[in-house]
Amino acid sequence: MFKYMIYVFLGACSYGVLSSIVKVAYSHGYSLGEVVGTQMLWGTLITWTISIIVQRRSSIKRQQEAVSSQDNLVKKATINEKLLLLLVGTFMVMTGLLYYGSLQHIPASLAIILLFQFTWIGVLIEAVTKRRWPSKLQSITLGLIFVGTGLAAGITKSGIASAPILGIGLGLLSAVSYTFFIFFSGKTVPRLDPIYRSAWMSTGGLLFVFLLFPPSYLFIGIDFTLLGFGLMLGLFGAVIPTILFTIGIPKIGTGMASILGSAELPVAMICSTLLLHEHLQLLQWSGVGVILLCITLPNLKAQGSKIL
Repeated sequence: MFKYMIYVFLGACSYGVLSSIVKVAYSHGYSLGEVVGTQMLWGTLITWTISIIVQRRSSIKRQQEAVSSQDNLVKKATINEKLLLLLVGTFMVMTGLLYYGSLQHIPASLAIILLFQFTWIGVLIEAVTKRRWPSKLQSITLGLIFVGTGLAAGITKSGIASAPILGIGLGLLSAVSYTFFIFFSGKTVPRLDPIYRSAWMSTGGLLFVFLLFPPSYLFIGIDFTLLGFGLMLGLFGAVIPTILFTIGIPKIGTGMASILGSAELPVAMICSTLLLHEHLQLLQWSGVGVILLCITLPNLKAQGSKIL
């Protein structure tokens, strides 16, 4: 189980670099639709490429091992299952649209703390669906996350009272969307190969964003700078986390995944310092330390319980 916790942790870290890349892309004059559209285009192409390679290797291996045709049929997705995966992919791209949209209206420190409300929303959803209250460790960890996110994001200086309502609303909605993506990505057609599922999810996200923002910019001319931003965002925002989440979340549950997902915050703060040259106060770094402690506690508990 410990290795699956690491997968979710690394997936969250991957998300942490996105805000800095998006800020740089905005500074180059690119719009929300262009940023998210190229991100999902690259993410879908890469994920399908990986999926096809894996599927071919698996097919060759099955032929060599003379696996029965009935076993092969189990690995194929039905039309309804594909539609479900496409639908889950819309939550992935909705999270990006809402979060990136909030960054256009409010400071990044406030946007990320609003996104981080998914930590308690995820645990709440799991408690309701499973009719099981959070464990004592989860409750303590969530409490520390509230404190850590407040310190790390500098909420005392963010001026939430004077922030635009639109930006606050988009930030909160991104947290809800992110929670649903975490919840459904681990539960939708778990019998299928995780990479294959990720490919269909990415396709659903791509279709959704192109429906909202028709990709006319792709036919005007080749913009290598935009494609470069899209490639980075596709890798860190669509390929890496989607694959790692679909592998890890079914094994550890939505509640633990929400806690481990808090790794995104310290990574985002570190990237903003290194890439955007933003100056963080000592109080904010102490918040990052608290978040790292929250991430460490469940891992130490898992090791102590010998559930590797």
